Amino acid sequence: MLRAILIDDEENSLNALQQKIIQHCPFVEIIAACTLPLDAVDKINSLKPDIVFLDIEMPGMNGFNLLQQVSYKNFEPVFVTAYDHYAVRAIRFSALDYLVKPVDIDELKATVARAFEKKNSHIPNQRLELLLDHLSNPKKHFKRIAIPSHEGLHFIKVSDIVYLEANINYTHIYLADHKYIVSRTIKDFEELLPADTFIRIHNSYIINKDFLEKYIRGEGGQVVLSTGVTLDVAKRKKTDFLKAIGY
Repeated sequence: MLRAILIDDEENSLNALQQKIIQHCPFVEIIAACTLPLDAVDKINSLKPDIVFLDIEMPGMNGFNLLQQVSYKNFEPVFVTAYDHYAVRAIRFSALDYLVKPVDIDELKATVARAFEKKNSHIPNQRLELLLDHLSNPKKHFKRIAIPSHEGLHFIKVSDIVYLEANINYTHIYLADHKYIVSRTIKDFEELLPADTFIRIHNSYIINKDFLEKYIRGEGGQVVLSTGVTLDVAKRKKTDFLKAIGY
C-alpha cells in the first residue's frame, strides 16, 4: 500500500484526482488532501507519506518552494501541471514523474506502479536533491542527470557523456569507460541535453562536441571522437553539424 498526500489549490482539480486514484489505484491510500501549501508542509512532515501528488503552480508557494520547506523528503513526488511547464525539463532530468491535467488514467497507473518499485529506497531523496539543485541553476545548464537502471539510479555528470546511440525505444549512453542502456528515446535526450554542447549528427547519434577530435569529409562525412569511435554524419544533418562546430 502507498500512503498518498494530494496538494492542489484548485478544489475541483483536487477532487478529480482524488476520484481517479480511488477508482483506478486500489493500492493507494489517500491520507490527506490539501488546498493550502503551508498545511501540506505540516501534513508531509507529520504523516510521512510514500507519495505526494502536488500541483506546480499555486499562489504564494509553488510546488518546488513547498519541497524546499519540508523536512521529511523520503517520498516519491509526482508533479501535476496544466501545461508544458518551464520546469518539466528539470523534472525529467532528475528522473522524477509528472502528470499533465486532465490526468490520464493510464499515465496515473504507470506513475503509481513506478512509485511502488521505488518504495523503501533512498532513491527519491537523492532525486529530490538533484531536482532542487537543477532549479537553483538559473541558466538551466544541468551538471548531472539521473539514469534509471535495474538496480536503481545512476547519477552521472552530463560533461562525461561522450555520445548517445539510438536503439528503437532505448538509448545507449556512452561514457569514456562505461555504457548505460536506458528505456528512453534518443529524442527525449535531444530535448533534455544542452544544445550548445550536444549535437544530433544522425537519426542514431548525438555527440558531445567537447569529445570531437576530427571530422572526415564525405557526402555526410564522419566524426572521430577522442575515445577512438568513428560515427557517420547524416547528409541532411551535415550543414547544421558544421554550423554547430563553427565551420
